[in-house]
Amino acid sequence: MLEAEAPPAAQLGEEPLPFRPAVFTPAVFTPAPHVVGVGAARVEQLRSPQAARKVTVSLARIGEELLAWFKTLVSAAVYATLIVTFGFQVARVEGESMAPTLENQDRLIVNKLAYRLHKPQVGDIVMLYWPVDPEKSFVKRVVAGPGDSIRSVNGHLFLTDSNGNETALRDDFIPEEYRSSTDTWAPKVCPSGYYYVMGDHRNNSSDSRTWEYVPEKYIIGKVELRWWPVNTARIFANDLEPKAPKAVEK
Repeated sequence: MLEAEAPPAAQLGEEPLPFRPAVFTPAVFTPAPHVVGVGAARVEQLRSPQAARKVTVSLARIGEELLAWFKTLVSAAVYATLIVTFGFQVARVEGESMAPTLENQDRLIVNKLAYRLHKPQVGDIVMLYWPVDPEKSFVKRVVAGPGDSIRSVNGHLFLTDSNGNETALRDDFIPEEYRSSTDTWAPKVCPSGYYYVMGDHRNNSSDSRTWEYVPEKYIIGKVELRWWPVNTARIFANDLEPKAPKAVEK
């Protein structure tokens, strides 16, 4: 159902309303007094001498801490360099030439200070520069020193010292399959300042039998211990020295 529209006011006999134009008043934004006051207070606080001194002190403390850390890092780097250069070095075995004493990928600690205090000894396991190419390093065992004479009979070594005393070097820790029964050669005398080295795996070692004697200056240090794998960690002694006889029980 639609409703009828109401007639205009003129039709109803009423007087029309007078025309009044609209008047617009522009709005004016006035900041709240307390906001301005807080901002001004903060600015004044930042500009005050006390606040400036606090900022300066904080920056100074940060600078001191950074300098202390820098000194610590530099000191650690220097100590590490000195230890590696003059003290100890970590090495990794590559190959089987020293089996069964050392296995491939064993991690070792090499004492570089040892031979600054005394000469290499027969039986020492040493890290050395390869005389053929000093850019490479090997791990071998010293079997003869300056003035010593070394010979092999059917894979067994015999050492004659400078006094003429001959000793059969202990080799019971080397399996028979690691040495050859045909490995026999005449005595070789080490010159002064040189050493004769061999791998414990006599059948799988490039050593002094191939490239002759090693200059003392090429011996980097003494292998003191194996630290990895952990289950086979050990300190190395002179394996070539004869074992002390066992006491006989009565």
